[in-house]
Formats: sequence, structure tokens, C-alpha cells
Amino acid sequence: MATLILVRHGRSTANTAGLLAGWTPGVALDERGAEQAAALPGRLAGVPLAAAVTSPLQRCRETLAPLLAARPELELHTDERIGECHYGDWSGRKLAELSEEPLMKIVQQHPSAAAFPGGESMRAMQARAVDAVRDWNDRVEEQHGSDAVFLMCSHGDIIKSLVADALGMHLDLFQRIHVDPCSVTAIRYTPTRPFVLRLGDTGDFGGLVRRPAAEPVASDKDTEDAGNAVVGGGAGAA
Repeated sequence: MATLILVRHGRSTANTAGLLAGWTPGVALDERGAEQAAALPGRLAGVPLAAAVTSPLQRCRETLAPLLAARPELELHTDERIGECHYGDWSGRKLAELSEEPLMKIVQQHPSAAAFPGGESMRAMQARAVDAVRDWNDRVEEQHGSDAVFLMCSHGDIIKSLVADALGMHLDLFQRIHVDPCSVTAIRYTPTRPFVLRLGDTGDFGGLVRRPAAEPVASDKDTEDAGNAVVGGGAGAA
């Protein structure tokens, strides 16, 4: 079966503002995110791509724009099933504020039981994303053969849930997975099991160095130090 390359969108204005964007319109890449997107064609230069699929949200489309410019033959498809989690009433709110909500404990420790007010459950989020991947696996293999590689540009929680599915992990463990902005995760699907070939690879290990607390994106560090995952994926390394 086909090999899937999952790209999380580049760093966005919501990431750096510490907001949970969800499906809020008008969330674009920030300056660092645009640089990350510009580097993506070079990072994937040696990989033949049979298809590209994107979340309909602006930050994902902007992330793929340089890659599509470098590969004009590559057709872009849009699939709402790999769009961001529908966070409902939480959308657009500050993550620091949301950390005080009682539901956040469920999101962190028992996400399979979490449903966002006015939005969707995390189980539903994972189910639709997995369905999308399975459908595109079949489509790409039928059209391009079992050795084909295709790309999906999506969001942090979506990618984490897909990795959990590929590893046979319960959704309640998916908060142990982390993917930075514009990171690349690769999964090779076979008739019997998937293989995770890359996980959150940015080609930059600077993000492993702990940031001083005074830095403006320190909210990620503070959240991780408290033992919690950054809902929505976080801003990554500066």
C-alpha cells in the first residue's frame, strides 16, 4: 500500500499568540511559518509525490503553496476530514485561559471521553481522519501503484491521532505524541500493519533545547513542564 507523508502546517499567528485556532477563519502563517513553508520543497526534493491533500484551512494551504509552485504538475485536493478538530466554544480562546477549564483535565488524561462544547469529540476527530487516510490510501494505490507516496497537510491533533492509530495506541495515549509546526511524519501502510518511518521530523534539533522562561513562546514549555500536552500542537521552536 501507499506511503503517507503528513506535514503539519507551518507556525501560525494563532500559535505565537497562544490561541486555540480551530476553524477560526483568517489564521495565517506568521513570518517563521512562511520560512518553514519555503523550506519544505527542498526538504522533500528527493521524494516523488503522487498526490497532495490538504485541510481546507488557510494555514495549511499557505504551507503547501511553495511546494506546489516548485511542482506545478502536482494536483492539490482538499479534504475536510483532515481539517482541524472542531473545538467549538473553545475556538479562538487563549490556551492559558483554557488550562483552567475542568474539561482540560479530560482532554489531557482521557481524551477518548472528551467532547468540546459546541464542537466535536476527540473520538470523532480521529475517526474521520483515519477514514480519510484509508480512503486516500486506496485511491492513490489504485491510480499510482503500491509504491506511491502521497502527502497530506493537516494539524497537530489530527496528525497525533493518526500516528496513534498507526501505532495501535489507544486515543487516551495520543497526548504523549508531539509534532512541531511544519514537521514531517511518514507512515507506510501495508496489508497487515502500518509502519511509522518518521515522527515530527523538522531536521532541526534546536527545539530539544529548553527555552528561557522569558521568551515569548514559553507557554509551550510551561505546559509541558506541568505534564500536559499543548492542545492544538503548540508553536514549536522559535
